[in-house]
Amino acid sequence: MQQTTIADCFLFTPKVFRDDRGFFCETYNKKQFDSFFKTPPVFVQDNQSESHFGVVRGLHYQIGAAAQAKLIRVVHGRVLDVVVDLRRDSKSFLKHIAVEIDHQSMQQLFVPRGCAHGFVTLSDHAVFAYKCDNFYDGKSEKGIRYNDPDLNIDWRLPESQLNLSEKDLDLPFLKDATY
Repeated sequence: MQQTTIADCFLFTPKVFRDDRGFFCETYNKKQFDSFFKTPPVFVQDNQSESHFGVVRGLHYQIGAAAQAKLIRVVHGRVLDVVVDLRRDSKSFLKHIAVEIDHQSMQQLFVPRGCAHGFVTLSDHAVFAYKCDNFYDGKSEKGIRYNDPDLNIDWRLPESQLNLSEKDLDLPFLKDATY
């Protein structure tokens, strides 16, 4: 486990056993995972998406009692994963990280509640999966525009290669967002 510059946001690198047949690894071990937390999250929902090169999903988050912590991983392909700390009492408030994650490293990123999250697909296509510690509640869903000038996130691709949904293009800038 490696602490990122966002408080309570960790990068996990599992043990991978490779041989001429392929590989084996544990993608989640509750006992081991829980040992890193004073109050471990209890995951209740798994989500998966598939995206093509240049697709940006995010920056999304849930507010209030519907806030979600996430444990993310890339099943296939490569993404740049972005986390923005929106917790006013955090020492990393309004800071962000961008971590490249791929299926070969098998790294996983734990995103704590109170953080916005998004990613861009850097490979031809990617399968992205994550566990959530709370059920999705559309009424509590919020977001921040991917190109917010105050955050100045480097998505590592030219603007002309980014592909966003209409919903994500209509998200507010940080200065107008509720969090």
